[in-house]
Amino acid sequence: MHSIRNTRLLDVLNDKGVDRTPIWIMRQAGRYLPEYMATRKKAGDFMTLASTPELACEVTLQPIRRFTLDAAILFSDILTVPDAMGLGLYFEAGEGPRFKSPVRTPEDIKNLGKPDPETELRYVMDAVRLIRRELNESVPLIGFAGSPWTVATYMVEGGGSKDYPHIKRLMYGDEGALHRLLLKITETTIDYLRAQVDAGAQSLMVFDTWGGILTPRAYHAFSLHYMQRIVDALKKSHATTPITLFTKNGGMWLPDIARTGCDAVGVDWTIDLRDARALTRDNVALQGNLDPGVLYGSKSKIREEVQRVLESYGEGERHIFNLGHGIHQHIDPENVEFMIETVHELSPAFHRK
Repeated sequence: MHSIRNTRLLDVLNDKGVDRTPIWIMRQAGRYLPEYMATRKKAGDFMTLASTPELACEVTLQPIRRFTLDAAILFSDILTVPDAMGLGLYFEAGEGPRFKSPVRTPEDIKNLGKPDPETELRYVMDAVRLIRRELNESVPLIGFAGSPWTVATYMVEGGGSKDYPHIKRLMYGDEGALHRLLLKITETTIDYLRAQVDAGAQSLMVFDTWGGILTPRAYHAFSLHYMQRIVDALKKSHATTPITLFTKNGGMWLPDIARTGCDAVGVDWTIDLRDARALTRDNVALQGNLDPGVLYGSKSKIREEVQRVLESYGEGERHIFNLGHGIHQHIDPENVEFMIETVHELSPAFHRK
């Protein structure tokens, strides 16, 4: 593992000292980069981009070439898993992801396939292998999946939603059916993440984008419980591969997330890192948590807010600098570069090494 030249991210995840705070950006390979837009245009549509290993590799590497980041993250989509389970993913212009066959009934749940990650999702594994080779051990590669709850919301709603009527109807109308669905997604996700590590991913992240729409009881029953199963399974089979869990709007559940046995917890911008650190008692690394909107501001404002995030975490070796959620499409890449350079400049003061 440590033939990698830049080990900062893995060192923080393994609770080792670093000279400065590592930084990577959620959605760092994406629409704010002109080179990404050019590659996407060449691909013709999002699914071709995501399912062609050479193109997925190219867009994964674009931010690594442009910026001094401490990790690459696989370019893919959390909805490749339900697509492989037979739902027929497609992207509607201006509407986002849609499924041809949403899952609404116990019969639909029963009929879901359990894909083999090296068959139905082979294109993802081929992309991981190619990216890992092209990175040439410069920085580690992060693999990822959506949380079972988040993936289930898309599968049941048939796409994005504002108020989640179908999945909430299922949750409050047939809890058993929802648990059966979540278990199927969990088992598929475990296989998928294991295959990513076997193909070359050196760290894993689980994105629980919609955990924050749940009540505390429902969050524990329908979201955290299944992320716990993923952590348990991966710690059995791939004990040395660190796992980060991230629930958007999940600040109040940070102590419970930290107790899963994960190595890091992603923190959005709605809670100070100082408070997150106190809640998790330094038992895990914390990742975050600059508001992406700060990158619309002036350079002096960006510098001020980077300093604020670093001070909020304080001295210590267990902070990974990131945004509190994915970068916005219309942000100027120059501001991103300035933020990264500012983290490089200001963060050594917070480390003993």
